[in-house]
Amino acid sequence: MAFLKLKLHWQILIALALAIIVGLLVGEDGNLFGVTFSAVFDFIGQLFLNALKMLIVPLIVSSIIIGVASLGDSDNLGRLGAKTIGYYALTSLLAILIGLSVVNLIQPGVVEGSAQEIFGLNANAAEFEAQFADKGADDIVAIFLRMIPTNVVDAAANTQMLGLIFFSLLYGFFMTRIANQHAEVQYNFFNGMFQIMMKITDLVMRFAPLGVFALVAKTIASTGLEAFIPLAQFFFSVVLALGLHFLVTLPLLLHVLGGVSPLRHYRAVSPALLTAFSTASSSATLPLTMECVEKNAGVSNKTTSFVLPLGATINMDGTALYECVAVMFIAQAYGIELGLATQFIVVLLALLTSIGVAGIPAASLVAIAIILSAVGLPLEGLGLLLAVDRILDMLRTAVNVTGDSAGAVIIAKSEGEQGILEPEPGAAPA
Repeated sequence: MAFLKLKLHWQILIALALAIIVGLLVGEDGNLFGVTFSAVFDFIGQLFLNALKMLIVPLIVSSIIIGVASLGDSDNLGRLGAKTIGYYALTSLLAILIGLSVVNLIQPGVVEGSAQEIFGLNANAAEFEAQFADKGADDIVAIFLRMIPTNVVDAAANTQMLGLIFFSLLYGFFMTRIANQHAEVQYNFFNGMFQIMMKITDLVMRFAPLGVFALVAKTIASTGLEAFIPLAQFFFSVVLALGLHFLVTLPLLLHVLGGVSPLRHYRAVSPALLTAFSTASSSATLPLTMECVEKNAGVSNKTTSFVLPLGATINMDGTALYECVAVMFIAQAYGIELGLATQFIVVLLALLTSIGVAGIPAASLVAIAIILSAVGLPLEGLGLLLAVDRILDMLRTAVNVTGDSAGAVIIAKSEGEQGILEPEPGAAPA
């Protein structure tokens, strides 16, 4: 079949286009023999998501342990770790500042008439305006407490990735500090696990077009295109801010810091970006992101195995940007003008909470709730976001994955790696 001979990203693009058409045609109530198409789409989509999530824990544990153990001495680990954390902090901060600038410029929550009546908000702004204070500290502290799990098995079972990554970092580091005969056995075991997980990843990704079709078709069938109308300005603001980060900030970083062609990079990771968009899960996309960055971009396994799993947990550019815009939008809807000091708190909290947000669909809503509480806004404002959250979740997840993959390339170049994103022989320059 000609479709199966196409490259994966073309298969996914075709699946996306068909999903939009089919979703609009069948709608939420369309059925065959009493079974709704939406239910069928949901079943197939969940199968695909479950298959991807099945890979996450063993892949992350094995890849980080092997990656850290391959670094060898602590000087290499410290240097690579410092570069990775520094890059992720920089890109997240830049994303938040872009979102803050856009939402202040467009002011999507400021509408004619009573915004509270239009959006169906019940809380009285005067009652909570005086409550602006530094709340939610316990929630922020809890993010850092989760970095050291009390039970590693429980952390794995509940996909508490910060704790799992911290344990894997320690395990890989001290693997190089034991006797060679023991270290070799451990290294071979986890290297074998990593190779097996990559093989399983290849198998699962053969079904990616089908999974993408089901997930997107269900979303379109349930919300339709009309879901964007009531919150068009908010939707446009988020899309514009994400677009600026995706098309300006990250390409500039790739060009200036990495010295590589941004266009060539986007081509290399396009299957991962499309999968991230359709699944709205950076964690579920991680196996494919690692494969694209290593095989298509030419980054070494040592760098890929360290930078990308860490990025899937702590580097959420799109999520941090979205959190900032969402909180500012809700404040505007209530007629509350946030001063510079309060906006600074929003920026800081967006940066911190984005670190602890799980890479799964709609997880950022939890982080937004923390920020709303921190600045004194009522949680009912979250209801404003539900109509368009799914589509925006898909977009911001693609931005998250782009930031991770760009980081792997930039850090690999800074480590002196060769052959990264080089043009194929005879190919025209990008």
